[in-house]
Amino acid sequence: MKTRLTIGCTLVAAMITSSVQAAGAPPKTEVRPATETLHGVTLTDNYRWLEGDNSDPKTMGKVNDEVSAWTDAQNAHTRSVLDNLPGRKAVEDKFRPLMQIGSVSAPAMAGDRYFYTKREGTENQPRVLMRVKAADGTVSEPRVILDPAKIDPSGLTALGGLLPSQDGKLLAFSLYRRGDENTTIYFMDVDSGRWLPDTLDSKAYPVQWLPDNSGLFYRRLADVNDPYSARIMFHTLGQHPRFNPVLFKQFTKEENEKLATTWGPGATVSRDGKWLVLSYWTGTSSNDLWAVDLRKWWKGGVVGQVAEGAKIELAEIKVGSPNTFFGSIEGDTLYMLTDYKAPNKQVFAVDLNNPAEANWKSIIPGRGDAVLTGFGVAKGLLAADYEEKATSRIRLFSMDGKPYGDLAGDLNLPGIGSAGLSVEHDRTEAYLSFTSFNYPSTIFKVDLAKASAEPAVWERPQVPVDPTTVEVKQVSFSSKDGTPVTMFIVHKKGLALDGNNPTILNGYGGFNISETPFFSPTLFPCFEAGGVFALPNLRGGGEYGKPWHEGGMLANKQNTFDDMIAAAQWLIDNKYTSPAKLGASGGSNGGLLMGALMTQRPELFRAIICAVPLLDMLRYQQFLMARYWVPEYGDPANPEHFAFLRQYSPYQNIKPGTQYPAVFFTAGENDTRVHALHARKMAAAMQAATTSNPQDKPVLLWVDRDAGHGAGKPLNLRIRDAVDTRMFFMWQLGLLPQAQ
Repeated sequence: MKTRLTIGCTLVAAMITSSVQAAGAPPKTEVRPATETLHGVTLTDNYRWLEGDNSDPKTMGKVNDEVSAWTDAQNAHTRSVLDNLPGRKAVEDKFRPLMQIGSVSAPAMAGDRYFYTKREGTENQPRVLMRVKAADGTVSEPRVILDPAKIDPSGLTALGGLLPSQDGKLLAFSLYRRGDENTTIYFMDVDSGRWLPDTLDSKAYPVQWLPDNSGLFYRRLADVNDPYSARIMFHTLGQHPRFNPVLFKQFTKEENEKLATTWGPGATVSRDGKWLVLSYWTGTSSNDLWAVDLRKWWKGGVVGQVAEGAKIELAEIKVGSPNTFFGSIEGDTLYMLTDYKAPNKQVFAVDLNNPAEANWKSIIPGRGDAVLTGFGVAKGLLAADYEEKATSRIRLFSMDGKPYGDLAGDLNLPGIGSAGLSVEHDRTEAYLSFTSFNYPSTIFKVDLAKASAEPAVWERPQVPVDPTTVEVKQVSFSSKDGTPVTMFIVHKKGLALDGNNPTILNGYGGFNISETPFFSPTLFPCFEAGGVFALPNLRGGGEYGKPWHEGGMLANKQNTFDDMIAAAQWLIDNKYTSPAKLGASGGSNGGLLMGALMTQRPELFRAIICAVPLLDMLRYQQFLMARYWVPEYGDPANPEHFAFLRQYSPYQNIKPGTQYPAVFFTAGENDTRVHALHARKMAAAMQAATTSNPQDKPVLLWVDRDAGHGAGKPLNLRIRDAVDTRMFFMWQLGLLPQAQ
């Protein structure tokens, strides 16, 4: 559920001649108290009507006419404020070419073909390109095989994912529109470009092709309006989807009464179609795992021909453990990554013919100094991805866990940053993705058989900024309980630490997700202007293994907020900034973090951007897919959970008569993850509660009618949003000339 906000604070005051316009008061919101009693506590919600229509449990929060009209008024107010800030056009003109810098993905390799996505210039969405390797080893020029702009010129249709068949002759790809992430799978004959008639809908995504291209395994919802109805299915090309067999489905509420599930079922299939490994999430940091011998499911053992009436037989690998188990299948062996008995994770080899724990073999043991975040299987080797102090390391092992090839230690990387490796089981050719705060996102070609050689650049978008002008450091500070927390700080070289630098503190801290270095050209004007960007590694994230995640979830969630508050205080104490120059930003789970900051320590921040947030933690689980997050946050129906949720839930902790910082809430009307009601209700309550002058520190709300949680947003809307957030921070952090 993560949303990364890339927000800078460009100084273009030299181009701005007019003075700041008065913001004005926001539209009035009607108070309609709704009272209920939970666990003996009486709660009054003045703005529950902004949740929408709650008459049908399946469509909880459906927007009705009055909520839509209220949203229109709030949006109009926000536009009147942000569009009339002086110098907006100058900022947009400076910002646009930085947003138009292209992007490219590492290629997926299939047979002699390479499939990847690329966006250039003014293109709203990335296109899918293909290159082909000839017999002499030369590689063709790229050919565009899918362009979303030709499907939908509005730019609102986005690519969800792509999966080439094993020989690269067919392509399964998914599309969705207006940010709703309700993907439909389509199929293409790659050579001719012809779309096949097969379509698989209801938030479907592909899992694995059969080796003869006759069909594939996939995941979909039985009901697109029910996020808890996921199924693992098999599709034979040319067959109507209504006949597709269900291999594994999400448990019903009755079947699942005692299981705190999240995200439901998943699948991994062997390339030969003989083995299926099924997983079922039982929490945000735990899942069950089973092996399935598909030879008993195929008719006569012939892969691709489903035996009539055949049923899946589950062989337990690990069930009921509070740990995660995932992997990749090679032959009859599952190479399984797990934090079981290793908080920083390890890899076991599991014989799928005898998958009981007693038969597991340790291949890559856990390390105390780094977290094993994943691995890929290439020809004869395992490429292991590590995080050490929130930066990437990649190490190669043979299939029995011994050091591989001529590499003594880690794979050569261009520097300290974030890296990933695209590999394929039948070759040592690989593609390395690397980025850092001062290193543009780049794809390198690597021969893992000669891993000590320097990687060769394969694709690198040109950037009109000089990465060498900034410096990056990682500092450590103590949180409220004395726990050391690390933080990245980025600014121009030679910056004077006088306590007057406009600073953006960005955070997330949840769901075992790590905050690692990334490159954003739009931050460089901020750095040129003396701005600072800070990114702490908060508890709740995955930077330091399972204990770090658990240290910021459930009853420990306050630790996440304390870590962020301590980061802000450290920046102030060390003269990077001051409360008058400090802004904070976060989205999704990071939006919850922003809500906690504004309600717990409003005096520390001048401005906060709170994007697609969770904010009413006493009702969150009733909307969209949020029941999946109960293992992370807790269940308000549980008295113990209710106690700690009520203590920090931002919506319930707004205090009328408080001088709150300026706040900019954003949400997506088509969000299928976090409901826009959180931003709507919080904005209304904050507008009523704050004693800050709305012309000086406003509470603004923007609900995007053409967007969801953030994925798939076209370039033109991303530019608008980025300029909105840029102008908001410039205004609030004193980078616009004040009215005389």
